[in-house]
Amino acid sequence: MTIQTTTHLNFHGDARQALEFYAAVFDGQPTIATYADFGMPAELPGAQNVVFGRVESERGFRVMAYDIPGSTVGSAAQGGTTHRENGTTITTSPFFVSVRGESLAEVTGYWEALSAGASIVEPLAASAWSAGFGMLTDRFGVTWVIDVAA
Repeated sequence: MTIQTTTHLNFHGDARQALEFYAAVFDGQPTIATYADFGMPAELPGAQNVVFGRVESERGFRVMAYDIPGSTVGSAAQGGTTHRENGTTITTSPFFVSVRGESLAEVTGYWEALSAGASIVEPLAASAWSAGFGMLTDRFGVTWVIDVAA
């Protein structure tokens, strides 16, 4: 028997925008269903928010997401903080999303796309353990660790 794990991201009213962005970055296909699609009256606040969202790509990227009911202030405003200090990562975020590729060219493309509107924690560069390693917090408040497999 085998299992798969998929990161499930919780957003504050901007899950649709995040899922569409990640689909573009990772050349994936988004699937999005709203609260209204599952029976909430369309005129109620939040009915058009995402109750189920997923992006999958042929290269193996998968992520799920939804909008937390009643929360619409934007995810970046709710996210934790992450920065580097004396070679150490200091964070209040409970998780990071890791993307590992086989070559520097491959991960550089993801890095460049994800970095639009992002806060760079650690620039993508060679490290002691990888031909390329970097960290950023995207415009939705999600911190990504991007690296090349050793």
